[in-house]
Amino acid sequence: MTIKPYKHTVQYYETDRMGFAHHSNYIRWMEEVRSDFFDQIKWPYVKTEEMGIISPVVSLECKYKHPTTYADVVSIEISVEEVKRAKFRVSYVMKNQNGDLVCEAASEHCFLDKAGNIVRMDKQFPEFYADMLNLIKQ
Repeated sequence: MTIKPYKHTVQYYETDRMGFAHHSNYIRWMEEVRSDFFDQIKWPYVKTEEMGIISPVVSLECKYKHPTTYADVVSIEISVEEVKRAKFRVSYVMKNQNGDLVCEAASEHCFLDKAGNIVRMDKQFPEFYADMLNLIKQ
């Protein structure tokens, strides 16, 4: 399955006094991308949450390479790096409209039920688990 890059236009309120997008916004954009990603693979957050699965962030890495400013269009590609029985890791490559690399990032998530217990995806949700495995970046 081909995942389409997500496009985000930097908003004025996302910039700081220097005119650059504040670093915290890149984390928000990563959340937007993950939501779009799960929609594209036909496992939207609404569906998985109805099934009783949540996937909180357990770690983040973010390497800022080039600043973005108001009205820049940031294209963000997401890739599945790793899938285990109870967690997954995705990476993000963000480029501006000129093709300049602006950020490389990764986030790791675990699978929990709504009570906070670890979910073994291979046993409890094998179809979702298989779909995630098939998306691992080759």
